[in-house]
Amino acid sequence: MAERRAARAEGTAAPSPGGGHGLESAVRRETSSSRAYVSGLVALVVAAVCAYGLLESTLQAVGQPAWLIDPESAARAVAGLPAGVNRGLLGLAGAVLAMVGLILVVVAVRPGRRGRRSLPGGRIAVVVDDEVLASALARRARAAAAVRPEQVNVVMTEREAIVNVRPTSGIPVRAEDVLAATEDELARLRPEPYLQLRVRVEGAGVVGA
Repeated sequence: MAERRAARAEGTAAPSPGGGHGLESAVRRETSSSRAYVSGLVALVVAAVCAYGLLESTLQAVGQPAWLIDPESAARAVAGLPAGVNRGLLGLAGAVLAMVGLILVVVAVRPGRRGRRSLPGGRIAVVVDDEVLASALARRARAAAAVRPEQVNVVMTEREAIVNVRPTSGIPVRAEDVLAATEDELARLRPEPYLQLRVRVEGAGVVGA
């Protein structure tokens, strides 16, 4: 089963006339996610604000009462800030808006991730899912700790892999041995981006079969 999953997760690309540049483009395309959904969400919010402003302006132009806020009154209130408004509350609102803007800038600049990593493949591009890599690390951790599969869990983030081990009651597990085994497996696979490994051995063991 693990071999079939690995085979499905791996993507190969024939060498392109551009050599390494073509492989790098293929790997980047397979490991990065599009920011289209974020752009679409921001565009939707901006469109909704513009539509609301147009609605209020139209109501004012035809002499009807404002739906929520009179545009002219809102403009005067903004121009008169901070009069009549708590300065602390105003500062908090400004900080929230600045944080939202900063988050949007970071999201726009940084590439998205698909939960995949590239492996050295020579003349082909090799990409594996994080789940496949976590399975390989868990297998080495189980062998080093001499425990059953359900006693090892590997949690992966963008830059870190956390190996959680529940020892069998009465059989101690050395975290150093598990760390050495998983580091050896990671060095053999050499995923990019590389991972920082951490091993956690739980204090409470499970009853052995």
